Amino acid sequence: MKKIYITFVLVLCSVLTFSQDITGIWNGTVKLGKDKEIRFIFNIKKSDNNYVTELSIPAQRVAGLKPQSTTYDNGILLIDGSNLGIKYEGKFNTKLQQFEGNFSEGANTLPLQLKKGKLSVATKNNRPQEPVKPYPYNEEEVVFKNKKAQVSLAGTLTLPRNTKKAPAVILISGSGPQDRDETFANHKPFWILADYLTRQGIAVLRFDDRGVGKSTGNFSEATTADFATDVVSAVSYLKSRSDIDTDHIGLVGHSEGGIIAPLAANQTEDVSFIVLLASTGIPGSEISLMQSISMRPFPVPSEAAYEQAIREAIQIAASDKELATIKKELTAHYNKTIAPILKPMVGNDAKVNEIVKGLIKARTSPWVRYFYNYNPATEIEKLQIPVLSLNGTNDTQVNAEINQKGIKEALIKGKNTDYKIVKLEGLNHFFQESTTGKMDEYSKIEQTFSPIALKEISSWVLEHIN
Repeated sequence: MKKIYITFVLVLCSVLTFSQDITGIWNGTVKLGKDKEIRFIFNIKKSDNNYVTELSIPAQRVAGLKPQSTTYDNGILLIDGSNLGIKYEGKFNTKLQQFEGNFSEGANTLPLQLKKGKLSVATKNNRPQEPVKPYPYNEEEVVFKNKKAQVSLAGTLTLPRNTKKAPAVILISGSGPQDRDETFANHKPFWILADYLTRQGIAVLRFDDRGVGKSTGNFSEATTADFATDVVSAVSYLKSRSDIDTDHIGLVGHSEGGIIAPLAANQTEDVSFIVLLASTGIPGSEISLMQSISMRPFPVPSEAAYEQAIREAIQIAASDKELATIKKELTAHYNKTIAPILKPMVGNDAKVNEIVKGLIKARTSPWVRYFYNYNPATEIEKLQIPVLSLNGTNDTQVNAEINQKGIKEALIKGKNTDYKIVKLEGLNHFFQESTTGKMDEYSKIEQTFSPIALKEISSWVLEHIN
């Protein structure tokens, strides 16, 4: 999965007076190593008597992210983006007219200074697969509702021309707040996939996650089960259209979308097939453990001891005890096992305590606690519709061998007679042709989506709608 969870709270600590005008555009750059940097742009506005903020990350081609609240009181600016995932603490330097502080994500902390004003940022954009208008198909902006959750979901529907009723697929994004294109590392894989499939005669609906882009709702309060109801609502929307072949509506889920898809399909009789892309087939607790080890941002004295510490932390967080009890037990556990590792790296107890609090918050979010206890194999076993499962052998986030074994065993146990499971050589988590498959390689690759994977998906779907 692209990320198991993202938890940001942005705090700007200012020495400004109440009358200080904080509205406007503030920007700063986080440096990652010698050659890479990421620029953040915060656009603070006043609406009635309240502040609102929009966040853009040009290098990621992400714009319009909406932190859930912005307040300014006693010289303190609080932009609460826990629904998105940033933590920034800074103090205003009156001499230099800038906020000076640190950007944090989990155990990682990097310096970030914010200056006021617009910047002209040249972003290299070598993405040769991206389509250029005019398209040989129709494109429509749509909005549909999840009445149960009382959210409106905004998306794009692409429709083949010269077809009265087109078969359709719904694209389901991976973990973390995602826009309709599943934008990451300056790539837009769902745009590429939608364009490719629509050119093959398949209508495609892709939509912003709840609380992202033009969709309403609060992303941070939702779980995988909640996202499944969004997908069921998308199916109902397509069913209401006269230009869709309602006998052939399929789900294509990437990463977390691959565990949402079977959960949604089992809630409606209107899904006729499923495509799982880099999906997991084992319990979320095991996935989280694997990723915590493989994606660990700091060295440890004992790999075995660290693995055991993480396993115990997950067991505590996944329990059905009261949340206050879980947080208390996690605090004691981390202070005993992780804090001694962090202390030499960060240098003081206050910073260690801050990191531990961040880890506890991440481990106890509604999404992650549901994820720990969710085994996608349980839902996959129930599927009696055609299933295609694709994983890349270079996927360092979702191990192809382990997870496809779980998917296959569930399909066999459920006596599903129409499935295909394929490992694609050399492809990473986002189905790019890759060298290492590691996350820092994603943005360096010009290719967004391997033509081999695109062909595999379209051929299988066409076979099952004709």
